[in-house]
Amino acid sequence: MLNISQLESSLWEAADQLRANSKLNANEYSMPVLGLIFLRHATNRFNAVKVEIEKGLSSRGGKKRPITIDDFKGKSAIFLPIEAQYDRILNLAENADIGKAINAAMKAIEDETQMLQGVLPKEYTSFEQDLLYNLVRIFDREELRTATGDVFGRIYEYFLNKFAMSGAQEGGEFFTPPSLVRTIVNMIEPDRGNVLDPACGSAGMFVQTGHFVENRGEDAAAKITFYGQEKSDTNTRLARMNLAVHGLEGIIRQGNTFYDRWEELLGECDFVMSNPPFNVDGVSPEKVKTDSRLFTEKKIPGIAAKTKAVSNANYLWIQYFYSYLNERGRAGFVMASSASDAGHGEKEIREELIATQAVDMIISIGTNFFYTKSLPCTLWFFDKGKPAERQNKVLMIDARNVYRVVTRKIRDFSEEQLQNITAIAWLYRGQQERYLGLVGEYLNKTHQEAATIEGALTQLESPLVKLTQLLHTFSERLGASLPLLKDLPEVEGLVAEDIANQNIETFRATLSELEAGIQEFTAARDVLIGELQVHLAWFAENNPTLNPSSLAGRGDLAPAKAGWGSATNEAQKDCAARFALFIPQLKTLQKHINEVHKIGTRAVELAEKKLDARKQETWDAKEIKKQRDALDTARDTAIFAIKSTLYVKAQVTWLQSRFPEAVFVDVSGLCKVVTRDEITQQDSSLTPGRYVGVTALDGEDEEDFEERMREIHLELASLNEEAVELAETIQANFNELFEGELI
Repeated sequence: MLNISQLESSLWEAADQLRANSKLNANEYSMPVLGLIFLRHATNRFNAVKVEIEKGLSSRGGKKRPITIDDFKGKSAIFLPIEAQYDRILNLAENADIGKAINAAMKAIEDETQMLQGVLPKEYTSFEQDLLYNLVRIFDREELRTATGDVFGRIYEYFLNKFAMSGAQEGGEFFTPPSLVRTIVNMIEPDRGNVLDPACGSAGMFVQTGHFVENRGEDAAAKITFYGQEKSDTNTRLARMNLAVHGLEGIIRQGNTFYDRWEELLGECDFVMSNPPFNVDGVSPEKVKTDSRLFTEKKIPGIAAKTKAVSNANYLWIQYFYSYLNERGRAGFVMASSASDAGHGEKEIREELIATQAVDMIISIGTNFFYTKSLPCTLWFFDKGKPAERQNKVLMIDARNVYRVVTRKIRDFSEEQLQNITAIAWLYRGQQERYLGLVGEYLNKTHQEAATIEGALTQLESPLVKLTQLLHTFSERLGASLPLLKDLPEVEGLVAEDIANQNIETFRATLSELEAGIQEFTAARDVLIGELQVHLAWFAENNPTLNPSSLAGRGDLAPAKAGWGSATNEAQKDCAARFALFIPQLKTLQKHINEVHKIGTRAVELAEKKLDARKQETWDAKEIKKQRDALDTARDTAIFAIKSTLYVKAQVTWLQSRFPEAVFVDVSGLCKVVTRDEITQQDSSLTPGRYVGVTALDGEDEEDFEERMREIHLELASLNEEAVELAETIQANFNELFEGELI
């Protein structure tokens, strides 16, 4: 089975290593690399669709007619002339100019595909020949040649992400982190009609919309028309390439959205989604004062006295998004956190927006979600078609404490965190069945993971037994080899023989400790497995989609809306409570596993370091290493099985503890539905933190504490790094100010 995450990482590492050994910077390198990924994917799609087309071609005189470009229409594939096919480039003669050949391939594709005209990179002749040959080979691995599904779309997005993190392409502004895009998509659910992003970057919003529709078993290209606008030529090209590599089509045009208005789309969009540039302060008020998209009485939020330009364009964007929506349209967009509380003209516009009753949800996002900015942000959501029961109400979610630490400087939402936030919106909209479906999916997955524990624990037995036997054999023959140990140096007056005897005593005590630990582990394991088997049988019997045998070693339990996903809330809570009884046992067993692994490792190290085991015939170094490696693998497998089970069960607890009746309730520190009157009392603020209060501390166990400490260490390292950079900048500024004089 293809491990896409591992493949993405290895491809990036290989490609980045090539760049590091070249004279190219990230900006020069990014577009051509993305172009090669595009070409490899286009060839894969062409070849697959070509086979399908050939099966249906008519024959005359025993010969089938040639394939034409028209045959590829509606097939989610681009027609490729021979010179544009990846294999042709891969098999060029050694003395051929590969840069020229790739440029020609890109030009040939543009000539055949209107959406890509003038879009694809054609700077390959500036690359070193060897670099290009190596890059072409990197993207011709066997797993890529035979890849199916959206593997290349994933790889393309991964490389976009990595280039954003490395600062390529205008500081990474072309790329909105997937966590934020997917949150927007999940909340507004764009599944039809006209979808607009007037600051579309690399079209990430459209790509995730495509995934959303396809996951419903529908054809995004058939149901949606994408409209995107971008100021940057580079980003416009990236957007068109990104759509093409995902088999999507759209109208992407270059333009400055402040001045280049898409008039024909006003009031016509089913969905608007965007991540516009924040806090722009150079917009000409003269050019926008008659803009029909500015629907409020205030229109322009404020003009800077010094520059005579719009002081902050955030509320221009917000008005655009509202105006493009049709009478039942939804919008979701990223906005600077400061906009939620901004005063003066911005407050006046915000009050008018609130009065429309279209403001539906506001979500606060914590710091470090962007690759080039550490500031927090806010997600805004409009819904012009809100039902009567939600009129005059706004859902506030404070998700600043919901995140996963990726690196010192980057955070995101895990898949489960994203689903849990989405579930809050479902309950707010009265969609209880979707909430129960998610809880049911978690319950199914919890038991699916739990069903793997027995096999994982069984794998520990063999290396533990064999390693212990080898250590016993060595211990039993230590007396005969004692003279060899007398060569040890004297320490603090002890003669060599005394030291040797002490070391032998310590080793044998550790061996006894290992045996005791194994006995404790075995006893705990047997009790757990016996009780768990009974529970899994109960779970399968009470789940109409399952039977007891289906749980054994399988990873394909029923999806969310089947089985426990269709159970009542009370049945789900009862199931969760039954499984909760295993949590202390699983955590105890996890400690036993780690303990016997640690003691076994210590026993081997004592033998080798204190008893010169490697010099003695009774020490089978090769076999001991083999069993240690097997024990390491078995330990990791068993711990992973337990942790995976506990992690998924924790998601059930997270939801059920906050929404015990499977209906929306205000949760301190997390979410609250507020009325227009409450918003007015808070000075028309749309900042969730003003309403939801302070988070009640959850009880942390040892594992939670360790994870939080890891996050704190990463944050501290990042802050220290930033402090050093800031100090250097300040010093440089002082040096410049005082013309190099010592301060």
